Amino acid sequence: MKVLPIPALRIQEPGAHLPHGWAFLRLGFRPFYLGAALFATLAVPAWVLTLLGYLVWTPAMAPLLWHAHEMLYGFVGAVVIGFLMTAGKAWTGLATPRGAHLGALAGLWLAARLAALGAPYLLYAALDVALLPLVAAVLLRLLLRAGNHRNLPLAGLLLLMALANAAFHGAVLGWLDAAPLSALHAMLALVVVLECVMAGRVIPGFTMGALPGVKITPLPWLERSVLAHTAAGLGMWLFAPAVLAPVTALVLAGAAVLHLARQWRWSPWATAARPMVWVLQVAYLWFALGLGLLALAQLGLVGASAGIHSLAVGATAGLVLGMMTRTARGHTGRLVQAGPREVAAFALLIAAALCRVVWPLVMPEQLVGALLCAALAWAGAFGLYGLTYGPWLLQTRLDGRDG
Repeated sequence: MKVLPIPALRIQEPGAHLPHGWAFLRLGFRPFYLGAALFATLAVPAWVLTLLGYLVWTPAMAPLLWHAHEMLYGFVGAVVIGFLMTAGKAWTGLATPRGAHLGALAGLWLAARLAALGAPYLLYAALDVALLPLVAAVLLRLLLRAGNHRNLPLAGLLLLMALANAAFHGAVLGWLDAAPLSALHAMLALVVVLECVMAGRVIPGFTMGALPGVKITPLPWLERSVLAHTAAGLGMWLFAPAVLAPVTALVLAGAAVLHLARQWRWSPWATAARPMVWVLQVAYLWFALGLGLLALAQLGLVGASAGIHSLAVGATAGLVLGMMTRTARGHTGRLVQAGPREVAAFALLIAAALCRVVWPLVMPEQLVGALLCAALAWAGAFGLYGLTYGPWLLQTRLDGRDG
């Protein structure tokens, strides 16, 4: 009797689904990472040209406020949403928005960015304020259904970011007696706190994964101290009266030292041959520099802009670019390994941070040149990301799996 071969079975991972729908809308990182990269490529050069008088246009608010707000809520906000809508699936085993649902969220993000270019301000504010609460509700529902209480504070942070955004728009409209920039500084502080938590989880793990033999054991007291001093220092920077400036400087300086101590335990010197890891290590170093510069600003020794841009460009954008490359490669079925374009993008972003922060500190009379070089390097970094990863984000995974 002839025995027929048994067809090979394709085993699905628990909770996995067969691929369906447009690949671009299968998982949150796809539309939001690509949107963030393309927006960053265009928005920063547009801002610098506007600042220097080479480009004249009328956004929905003052150009300075547009730049600060859109970098935080347009660029960083998109990456945070894309990351959480992707990581949420891994954390809970439950499906995150996809298809029309994901497309609606991405469309709302895009509509707000376009409305900022000159639509009636109330329309822009309504579109902009709506997104983060919707994403927080999605994340909160997933975490509660899965019993994942460890990550519940992340949903709370999203709601605080949404509150800061509402306060910003309320201040611009004159509904709140507050400075709009103060609300944006609050958003930056929330982003930094979020990054402190996430960096403590991923950078040691990625370092150990890339360097066999390296063991990094967290010190609970140090982890708590880093987070507490960072949150306290930034909180005092935002809310403490001027008379407490020396105390604020001391707390911020202490936070900077703790960040350095934390990173020293992560063996940063050993990652030189691993671009996907050293880009995160270099970005993390900017936290200590940014907090230290904010401490000096409290004493009147430097302008606050240096510390703000250290945290925004060096730390935040550096971590963003490092995580966007890593997660996009992994979730499109590719090796998590940097190629020449990624290395060039990493180098350009570091150059942008140095031009924006260090150059004006050393040679303030060359601020215009520093801004132009920073904008070109920044646009080059995220332009390379869009050029390289755009086609991958639009196509299905190489291994044929969903996501």
